[in-house]
Amino acid sequence: MARITANRLIKRYGAFQAVHGIDFDIADGEFVAILGPSGCGKSSTMRMIAGLESVSEGQILFDGVAVNDVRARDRNVAMSFENYALYAPITVYENIAFPLRSAGKDASEIDRAVHTVAEKMELTTLLGLKPGALSSGQAQRVGLARALVRKPAVFLLDEPISHLDTRQRYRMRRFIKSIHQEFGHTMIYVTHDQEEALALADRVMVMSDGMIQQMATPQEVYSRPANAFVAGFVGEPPINFLDYSDGNDSGLTIEGNRVALTEELKARIRTVGPRGLAAIRPHFLRLGSASPIRLQGRGFITEELQDHNEIFVDVGEARVALVTPPGQKVARGEEVTLSVDPENLLLFPADVRVKEHSDEL
Repeated sequence: MARITANRLIKRYGAFQAVHGIDFDIADGEFVAILGPSGCGKSSTMRMIAGLESVSEGQILFDGVAVNDVRARDRNVAMSFENYALYAPITVYENIAFPLRSAGKDASEIDRAVHTVAEKMELTTLLGLKPGALSSGQAQRVGLARALVRKPAVFLLDEPISHLDTRQRYRMRRFIKSIHQEFGHTMIYVTHDQEEALALADRVMVMSDGMIQQMATPQEVYSRPANAFVAGFVGEPPINFLDYSDGNDSGLTIEGNRVALTEELKARIRTVGPRGLAAIRPHFLRLGSASPIRLQGRGFITEELQDHNEIFVDVGEARVALVTPPGQKVARGEEVTLSVDPENLLLFPADVRVKEHSDEL
């Protein structure tokens, strides 16, 4: 295992700069997810850690020792990709054994290691098969086993389950989480899927435009996002953004609705400013007048998803979503009141680009 530190890490591809001087510290044995949209710099960051890409500027350190000039094969880093790249002509056993044979290990040590990791990955009955006989989920587990059998200091996973169907992804998430709990490797998991990141990681590093927007626990990223980008990118259904203005002592206007202010909200407005974005997650909106912060709107559509409903309501110029129990519905055009829990109302400086991007997710 290893502690991984980055100091002012920069990656350029010609004139294009993919990573903009980022700093982070990943503890020995920690599971960190690097989360962000395509082109945010997450894969470039992971590939620099692996030694597959050179560092343009800055440093990467393993346990306090700079590894910028250390070859990838000498870093004791294992990787698992979306394309598991198994060797088709040889058996599952030989695929898992391959890195140990390449390292010159003796036959008895190889056999013991292969069977140990195969048992943990539920692959024992498949060892005699070739990759062509495996399902995609089984093949992904073989790829993970081949990486784990080396006992790496760092385990890097690049979108490893994005191609699997929903049921297989749930199963593989459990396997990956159990791998970390069992082996205690320092693990870095690159993904664009916020559900995977929140479910698996000890901390989430949210990236956009080559910069770290926030690095914190899943709960902190979800409940206390550092900015409007993080708020909009993390969470499903996506967070609701509404314009607010006139943040004086007499109240606040949210999409044309005048609402009273708590002392806590007054303090936040003094920090954020008198105009900006009010954000509320769909799970924290309620039908009715239970809160001092209430918004008037008209029903647009109700999606019945059996275990819960998602109701969409037009409030001013915004269309907001709320998650309700299965029995609650709103008819199209029906006038409704929405209650907002003041503790879960987030305020951000106005940023039209971020608002539009978040609405598209």
